[in-house]
Amino acid sequence: MAGDGSRSPRVSVAIGTHNGATYVADQLRSILAQSRPVDEIVVSDDASVDGTPELAEQLLADHRATDAAAPALVVLRNGVALGVTANFEQALAAASGDLVALCDQDDVWHPDRVARAVDAFAARPGLDLVAADARLVDGAGAPLGSSLFETLGVGPSTRRRLAGDGAFHELLKRNLLTGATMMVSRSLVERARPFPASWVHDEWLAVVASVGGGIAVLAEPVIDYRQHGANQIGVSRLGASGRIDRLREPRSARNARLLDRARDLAERLPAISAGEASVVADVRAKLAHEQVRAALPEPRLARLRPVWREWRSGRYGRYGLGAQDVLRDLVQPV
Repeated sequence: MAGDGSRSPRVSVAIGTHNGATYVADQLRSILAQSRPVDEIVVSDDASVDGTPELAEQLLADHRATDAAAPALVVLRNGVALGVTANFEQALAAASGDLVALCDQDDVWHPDRVARAVDAFAARPGLDLVAADARLVDGAGAPLGSSLFETLGVGPSTRRRLAGDGAFHELLKRNLLTGATMMVSRSLVERARPFPASWVHDEWLAVVASVGGGIAVLAEPVIDYRQHGANQIGVSRLGASGRIDRLREPRSARNARLLDRARDLAERLPAISAGEASVVADVRAKLAHEQVRAALPEPRLARLRPVWREWRSGRYGRYGLGAQDVLRDLVQPV
């Protein structure tokens, strides 16, 4: 088992694919070139029409012809697309490893990606999740001059909180960890299932880990995270004009989504955390905060009083992005 010093843990890779033929071969080759070999690759394909699963099968067959120790391959085919979260949940559930590395179809792993994550698990028995930084590259693989953590504003102090007792409170505000860099324990997958539809799979795994065995964060990039314009989930840094445009966006759909997430969190996390009192109190307060935000009236002037009360309560800072969310709630159209 993970953390059992009597043997090396079995490592699986869980890949969610959807029409990924352009890049998936590069990704699979980088997995096969790891300094610490993986034991199994699970490809969960979400109704691709470009031959993605067949390409994966052929590449692994060619590799096995020259390397008898090639990892086992499991390919799951969805005739009807499940969507990103459910597809990754399917891949994680099918993986047999003690540790499972999450994998996007269009990135490239650095050669020591698996070894570094396995070492992090060995250093902290009972650990649930390891995440890391990533180098941002374009569609051709050329560096964009920044990293994932730089773009998300994850500095040393935030990394320390994520790797310590502050992880849960950081993740109540927003997700800061990306599935493409994660390795998780089998125990975490089992406790986190079923994944709520309101949450993206990596965000849910991170928040569940934060109230369980905890998180380790590697400060250095372990993958090239490809940004090519067709990512199902990508990352971007907003300039001044982008931030202004965001304030002009209607707020109703976003706030309804945040409320759904808070409801699922309040329903699921108390049981997962074995009823820990502080967790129960925080998820209930988070839900109350999102209920206030979702119920704000349409006229902007009428929002002033409830937003001010919510600001005075401290919940904007504890469960959201503070002044940034206050501004959005005051000025965004319905």
